[in-house]
Amino acid sequence: MPFDSKRFLQTQFMPREDTVPVPDMKAFFPEGEDPVWTVRGLNGVEMARANEAAERNRNISAILEGLVARSKQEKIDSVKQLIGIDEKVPNDIAKRVELFILGSVEPKADTELALKVCTAFPVEFFEITNRITILTGRGHVPGKPKPSGKTPKSR
Repeated sequence: MPFDSKRFLQTQFMPREDTVPVPDMKAFFPEGEDPVWTVRGLNGVEMARANEAAERNRNISAILEGLVARSKQEKIDSVKQLIGIDEKVPNDIAKRVELFILGSVEPKADTELALKVCTAFPVEFFEITNRITILTGRGHVPGKPKPSGKTPKSR
């Protein structure tokens, strides 16, 4: 049976979602609530952004040295610190930070939160980003996106 491209193109897809238990982070969740991190798979563009994060991390030193003469190493280091990147960050971590930010559903994550979780709870950080990668690899699922929230009643 051949692939039904017409049906495929007409189908709406949504990212797969899952939860990652983070019991060691329980103190940071409301009392009585399960300590879980909700994540989703990424689309192709988001995955490319995560891959580019690793590439940016690799190239940042070369770019900064091109902007500032080598004799001004202190300026280079201060610029690196200002933008939050230096050559000490492994490329895998740079990529995983981007995965963490893009794939976190609840709670939403930004760079600051991603880096703090990476530093303080590295095992959970890797479990969360591994689950995002697995969900991404499994692809999106057919179905309509969930509503974004409650609609206020009209007056």
